[in-house]
This record gives sequence, C-alpha cells and structure tokens, in this order.
Amino acid sequence: MTTALYPGSFDPPTNGHVDIVTRAAAVFDKVVVGVYDTPAKTLLFNTSERVALMREAIKDLPNVKVMSFSGLTVDFAREVGAKVLVRGLRALSDFEMELQMASMNRNLDPNIEVVCLMTSPQYTFLSASLTKEIRKLGGDVRNLVPTHIADALDRKFDGRDNSDTIPRFLET
Repeated sequence: MTTALYPGSFDPPTNGHVDIVTRAAAVFDKVVVGVYDTPAKTLLFNTSERVALMREAIKDLPNVKVMSFSGLTVDFAREVGAKVLVRGLRALSDFEMELQMASMNRNLDPNIEVVCLMTSPQYTFLSASLTKEIRKLGGDVRNLVPTHIADALDRKFDGRDNSDTIPRFLET
C-alpha cells in the first residue's frame, strides 16, 4: 500500500490543488494532504480553516485524508507513512523551485521520492496568491475555486468573517 503526501499551505485551496489531489488519489492507495501550519508568508485563513476548506473540497475522495502539520515535510511524511511527496508543476519557474526542494528533501531523507504531476492545462495560470488578489480587488473567483471556498473568500473580504457566518464545515 503506497501512501503519498501532498504538502502545501493551501491558502486557499484552488481548483488546481483539487485537481492534483484527485489525480494523486487515482494513482496512490492513500493520499494525505498536509496543510502546513506556519509557512513563511502572510495567510488569509488560519490552519483550521484551511484544513476544513480542503476537507470539504475533497470529501468525495475516500482514500484522501487532510491533516495539518508543522516542522519538516519529510518528518511529517515519515509520521504518516508516506514514501512519496506529490507536487504540482505549472511552469518552468515551478520546476526550478521544486527541484531545489526535492533535492533538499532527498538530502534529509533519501527514502522519500518526489512525484511531480503536471498541472492540467486549464489551471496553469492559477495560484492561491492570484486568487486572493483577484477577490481582494473585487473580482469573481468562482471559476478558480470550489463554491464553498469562494463563499469563504467573500466572507473574508466583505468583512463578514465571524463565528455567526462561518459554515458548519469550517467549525473544528
């Protein structure tokens, strides 16, 4: 039984992320989506919100589990029994960064392989950062993210983000 780990900050999860998870779930027996809790970037959603948003997005994939983690990705991979790290590649610039990360992870644990899935053509332009920027400036992102995530972005940017308006799936 091969377990793969798909790590990332997922702030927020996009249709591109969901596409990679869905395709990884078809290849590997078990996929763990690892939501990194403290990336070196400013976050819009806290860790529990990002976990809940991803869980809702992939709820129909029975062999996928979403968990948060901190520390080194290879340590978390060992913790969940993953022998493979899954990464998505959109462009040449992604390849350069992923090659560097894969090399460092191989240095940290030579028993963990990295498998890169090429992004589906309709998502090559898509990133969580661009999605947030578009929504922040009043643009429509409903074709970039699942509906529940577009709704969560609306709440964040329209100032309606409080415990009375957060859907049940975001409760932890």
